[in-house]
Amino acid sequence: MKISVLGFFFVLFAPSLCRVPSETHLRTELEHASTPPRGWNSYDSFCWTVSEEEFLQNAEIVSNRLKPHGYEYVVVDYLWYRRKVPGAYTDSLGFDVIDKWGRPIPDPGRWPSSKGGKGFSEVAKKVHSMGLKFGIHVMRGISLQAFNANTPILDTAKGSAYVESGKQWRAKDIGLKERACAWMSHGFMSVNTKLEAGRAFLRSLYLQYAEWGVDFVKNDCVFGDDLDIDEITFVSEVLRKLDRPILYSLSPGTSVTPAMAKEVSGLVNMYRITGDDWDTWRDVLSHFDVSRDFSNAKMIGAKGLLGRSWPDLDMLPLGWLTDPGSNEGPHRTSNLNLDEQRTQMTLWAMAKSPLMFGGDVRKLDETTYNLITNPTLLEINSFSLNNMEFPYVSGRKFRRKRKVLPQDFAEGGMLGKRAFGLTTCKDPKANGWSTKALDQDLEQICWREKLEEPPCLYKRKPLLASGVEMIYKQQYEGTLHLLASDGMETCLDGSPRRRLTSKEFGGGSFSPCKRDANQMWELNANGSLVNSYSGLCATVGLLKDDAGSSEVRSWIATGRRGEIYLAFFNLNLEMTVISANLADVAKVLPWKNLKGVSCKYHEIWSGKSGVTKQLISIAVEKHGCSLFVLTCV
Repeated sequence: MKISVLGFFFVLFAPSLCRVPSETHLRTELEHASTPPRGWNSYDSFCWTVSEEEFLQNAEIVSNRLKPHGYEYVVVDYLWYRRKVPGAYTDSLGFDVIDKWGRPIPDPGRWPSSKGGKGFSEVAKKVHSMGLKFGIHVMRGISLQAFNANTPILDTAKGSAYVESGKQWRAKDIGLKERACAWMSHGFMSVNTKLEAGRAFLRSLYLQYAEWGVDFVKNDCVFGDDLDIDEITFVSEVLRKLDRPILYSLSPGTSVTPAMAKEVSGLVNMYRITGDDWDTWRDVLSHFDVSRDFSNAKMIGAKGLLGRSWPDLDMLPLGWLTDPGSNEGPHRTSNLNLDEQRTQMTLWAMAKSPLMFGGDVRKLDETTYNLITNPTLLEINSFSLNNMEFPYVSGRKFRRKRKVLPQDFAEGGMLGKRAFGLTTCKDPKANGWSTKALDQDLEQICWREKLEEPPCLYKRKPLLASGVEMIYKQQYEGTLHLLASDGMETCLDGSPRRRLTSKEFGGGSFSPCKRDANQMWELNANGSLVNSYSGLCATVGLLKDDAGSSEVRSWIATGRRGEIYLAFFNLNLEMTVISANLADVAKVLPWKNLKGVSCKYHEIWSGKSGVTKQLISIAVEKHGCSLFVLTCV
């Protein structure tokens, strides 16, 4: 049975500029993002090179085939303003199309309907005529290109250049070059939101998006390791006052913790809790711990911007894709096998993550289509409650003779190694550092753990008090370079240079020492180690074997008709029999009277059905999953 999507998404309002919403408008908006948003995003299939024709072709198919299943947003991902010419790539400089106010506008070569100052207005109209909602990806603050050109700032109230105290304010007055986006340092930087001119620039951006008819904004490089709480807060205020609803999404989520997310969840509607997810088992596996942690912290469906907010596990890299970081469109199928794809889709559903499909829907095969429109998964994703990891599950090897394959040994991970991570400095877990003197000239900063050899860093020797080093010392007064070992000029770097999954990257790394705020740290009296660039604090954690440790996982949820959903996940490298007892199900769902009752079950992937009074058990393929629907009477 197909899921009803009546009332699933918010109502579209006619475009209007910024004004205080009426009481009626506020009442309508209370259901903004009332269930996890669902749609299509161009990134996994087109990287940044998608054209207007390719986008609208995909949008039309989404409307015809996926909209009946609740997929209602179509989103243009990053760099829609970059010219597709030789020399242009993710972090190139000077290839962007900007207006006289320093604001990005669509590249007319790829988006011909934008000519004549129309921006995305024509594309949005076509998308709306298909019954869909239109979204765009935007970066933090202001571009380096606009900064270098020192463009004036628009005063949206007057329609002219922003003037305050007799001064016409420009890009160089508000741009913070020391707060450049870590993974696109030649692209964008934060603006000073303490200045009214900085706020005026951000306001001019988002009012323009509203004029274009945008329904969804994915704001990148403001969260995780690049947290900019000031920009998030102000943008949220601007969106709250608009007379048309715009869903607010944050990305990426490298090193995000529940404590950090609680600072922003009420300001947005969805926020990434991992780095980029691609079609590898390592990436899928990295989402199990983080989704569990956010569920335990009661973050799923918490209060958000004019409605609810949802932890986002990232797009679904299924179907016809391109490669990470490429400058070309789709050319290959997903590297995940069917069992791994089912595991990903089932976890995303049970964790109630937004479902943003990333494959080119012009080549959507039936297997992928059936997976992303599976009615049980979509019902769980939209309407289930009490979603949590189920701890009372066991696994044993499925005993059958099988030839050991070379690839079984090619997936080893970093079992037992330790990695640096970043978290909000409000998190008590960050207060774990102390100084250890080795001699009068050499000190270490060590993580306080009950270990024979706790992780330690070496303080770099004082900088020379002359020339450029003196200027550098004054700029970072009271901060430290921290070396991997005495004598080695590799320093702890607190910025995500590569956008990888949080478990794989861990948030911190070592790189050659240089004059960079990313590498400067301050040790506070409470034991927190603060990064000068992000304002986040360093932690140390144990990396598990992120390629397939000997474990099984399970999630549980309840349905709106009284059913129980129980998912088993096999993270092992071989088939495993996974089991759970109904008595343990009752422990996590105490309001369910399961004592002495019989439960009918149906497993959706195998089609097996039956009745049990005690044990639920099934053999699950390597990297695969099972999903039971239980009706207990």
